[in-house]
Amino acid sequence: MYNIHYLNKISPKGTQLWTEDYQQTDNIGEAEGILVRSASMHDMAMPENLLAIARAGAGVNNIPLTTCADQGIVVFNTPGANANSVMELAICGMLLACRDIVGGINWVQSIKESPDVAKLVEKGKSQFAGHEIRDKKLGVIGLGAIGGPLANSARRLGMQVYGCDPFISIDAAWHLDSHVNRVKSRDEIYAACDIITLHVPLLEDTKKMINAEAISKMKDGVIILNFARDSLVDDEAMAEALKSGKVSRYVTDFPNPKTANMPGCIAIPHLGASTEESEDNCAKMAVRQVMDYLENGNIVNSVNFPNCDMGICTTAGRITILHKNIPNSLSQFTAAISSEGINIAGLVNKSRGDYAYTMLDLDHTPSQHAVEALKKIDGVLRVRIIK
Repeated sequence: MYNIHYLNKISPKGTQLWTEDYQQTDNIGEAEGILVRSASMHDMAMPENLLAIARAGAGVNNIPLTTCADQGIVVFNTPGANANSVMELAICGMLLACRDIVGGINWVQSIKESPDVAKLVEKGKSQFAGHEIRDKKLGVIGLGAIGGPLANSARRLGMQVYGCDPFISIDAAWHLDSHVNRVKSRDEIYAACDIITLHVPLLEDTKKMINAEAISKMKDGVIILNFARDSLVDDEAMAEALKSGKVSRYVTDFPNPKTANMPGCIAIPHLGASTEESEDNCAKMAVRQVMDYLENGNIVNSVNFPNCDMGICTTAGRITILHKNIPNSLSQFTAAISSEGINIAGLVNKSRGDYAYTMLDLDHTPSQHAVEALKKIDGVLRVRIIK
């Protein structure tokens, strides 16, 4: 029986997938699996028996990934599960920025008590006039689970779409509308587009990518949308660009003390994944990934260990080893197993940065002596027998 703890409310559409081998526990200290959405785990002491954490969403800034890796805890996220929800809100953001809908609604609220409200509306509505998105040039930076479908949707809305993603997957490229103009650099997006939308992860290369230098390369009056990560944009540079008119509108899904008070900024309260469908999809994916790892040792969509999938074990036993990415580790693992006279029927070894994962399917159930021998090998973080 596996004990699962929830740090946040998790959609029942996901939790109903647990089998009779799982039970929810309110005691985090006895949990083998944790499901989380927004709760911060950075100051938490991780339970000794904890094997997996699943974030029901894409971002994992609330989880100490390296600490978990060093303790042999696999952290999962659910990429793509909320993609449609974010994509739809990005389209909404374009419309909010191109037409002063928010300003118009707020103005109506300010005159709603007047008996002449209908006449005032007809007289004053011109101050909120905007422009259509049809035929505008949209630049999509990042053509993955959100950016790719957004580019396709924008094409269907009559926009001219430019996309930039040097790391686009084969699958994403295959599903991309053939009329999306693929460019090689962000600078080409900056120079050509009326609206620019960001859909990239937060990395050293992308942190504050929208800064004063980048903005200077853009068209006057450009609109910038950020539904990816707050720190992709330099807030000081954005404030100056909005003040000067270089940027006409900045739409962000990540309000902070600067953007929430920034004239020209439409700050949406992090609603990208806030739909019932998105929360259901994230919960279902998180539960399935944790179950597959606990029962079969397979890792899919981990953010701190390499993905590694050998399906369901059909041999007498399976050993999984989370370890540091140290040369000669694999030969030491196989030597420890073969010394017991056990044949290795299948083997997968993958690495990711400083960490690695090895799965061994065996013709005989390994002894406790073999398991202890594996644990003593330098760099080994956790050894599990999958029964």
